[in-house]
Amino acid sequence: MASFVIEGGHKLAGEIYPQGAKNEVLQIICATLLTSEQVTVSNVPDILDVNNLIELMREMGVNVEKINTDTYRFQAATVDMDYIGSDAFLKKCASLRGSVMLVGPMVARFGKALISKPGGDKIGRRRLDTHFVGIQNLGATMNFDEERGVYEITADKLEGTYMLLDEASVTGTANIVMAAVLAKGRTTIYNAACEPYVQQLCRMLNRMGAKISGIASNLLTIEGVEGLHGTEHTVLPDMIEVGSFIGMAAMTQSELTIKNVSHENLGIIPESFRRLGVRLEQRGDDIYVPAQETYEIESFIDGSIMTIADAPWPGLTPDLLSVMLVVATQAKGSVLIHQKMFESRLFFVDKLIDMGAQIILCDPHRAVVIGHDHGFKLRGGNMTSPDIRAGIALLIAAMSADGISRIHNIEQIDRGYQNIEGRLNAIGARITRI
Repeated sequence: MASFVIEGGHKLAGEIYPQGAKNEVLQIICATLLTSEQVTVSNVPDILDVNNLIELMREMGVNVEKINTDTYRFQAATVDMDYIGSDAFLKKCASLRGSVMLVGPMVARFGKALISKPGGDKIGRRRLDTHFVGIQNLGATMNFDEERGVYEITADKLEGTYMLLDEASVTGTANIVMAAVLAKGRTTIYNAACEPYVQQLCRMLNRMGAKISGIASNLLTIEGVEGLHGTEHTVLPDMIEVGSFIGMAAMTQSELTIKNVSHENLGIIPESFRRLGVRLEQRGDDIYVPAQETYEIESFIDGSIMTIADAPWPGLTPDLLSVMLVVATQAKGSVLIHQKMFESRLFFVDKLIDMGAQIILCDPHRAVVIGHDHGFKLRGGNMTSPDIRAGIALLIAAMSADGISRIHNIEQIDRGYQNIEGRLNAIGARITRI
C-alpha cells in the first residue's frame, strides 16, 4: 500500500492542465463493444480505473492499440464469450465499478452478459436497479446466481419501449442507452441523466450511426438501428479535477491558471465556488484563480446560512462536495454541506477535525463547517484515504496545513487522478510518494 508524505504550507503558482474525464471515458470504452469496427479515443487519462478497464477489454478479446500517451484504438471484431463466463473475468469486474457498463453493449450486440457485483468507492449504497430494470424493460432476462454472486443477463432480441427511470443515474442511463441503440423500434427514456458525460456518449454513438435525440435533456428518444460503425472521439477535460484545482488554489492562497477547462461543460461548478467566496475568472477557455488572503462565504438573500448541496445535472456534482467542504474550513463564515446522494461520503470529516477543522457532522448526509478565515491553519496529520474524492480533499487539506502529513491507501487517489503528485510538485507542492 502506497502513501503520500506532504509538506504543507507551500504556495502553488503557474498553469496546470486537467486530465481527461474519468467518468466519461469509462462509458466510452464500454461503448466500443457496440461495433466490430475501429473506435479511436483521445484524451484518455492514465489512471488506475481506466487502465484496469482497458486491460479487461484486452482480456475479453478486444484488439486494443495504444497510439500515443493518451490515445487508444479499440476494435471489438470478436469477443471471447468463454472468458466472459470465467471466474477470472468476474473477479476483475468485482474490483471495477465501471465494469457494470459492459452489460448494455454486451446484451445488445452478443445477447448475453455476465457481471459480478461491481466494486469501487465505499461511499454507501449504489444501487444497480436502474441499470437492470431498464435493460429488462427492453426485453432482457436477468438471473442471479447466489452461489457465484453473478448476474446473468440474456436476450434473444431487444425491443424499444417507454421507460421512466426511478432515478437519474448517470451510469444507469448510459447502460440503457447503449442497449437501446441496437434494439428494434423506438425507446423513450424519461428522467434520464443529462450530465456532459452522457451527452458525449450519445454524440459519439450518433457519429457511429445511432439515432438519439433529446441530447442534453432528461428525455431521450432512440430509434434502434441494425448496426454501428467506427468513429473517433475526444474525451472532455475532467470537471472534478478542475474543481479540485480551484479548491487547491483557494486553500493554499495561491495564484493558479487552469488551462483548457471546457468552460461550457462545467455547469454550476464555478458559481458554487464563488458562493464560498472564492474569486475566479474565465479567460477564454481557462480559469484564473487569483491569490486570496481571505474568502467569505455568502449568505442567502434572507440572511440564512449558505447551503451547498449536490443534485442531478445541471445541479452540483456530488463528486466535488468533499473538496468544497475542505475549502470551507478556511473560509470566513459558516456553511451547511448537504450530501444527498451518498450516505457515507462525509465520514472522512473526522480526519479534518483531527487536523483542527471546526465541523459538526449532523448525520450521514449533512455537515456544518465553521471556517477559520485562515486565522488558524490546519495541523498536519496521519490519515487514510477512504475513496477517490475524500482522498483528493485530504490531499488539499494537507497541502494547506502546518507541518508534515501522511495519507495512506493512495491507490484510491490513483484511481481517479493521473500522476497527481508529479503535476502538483511542478507548480510548487511538496508531495513525496512512498
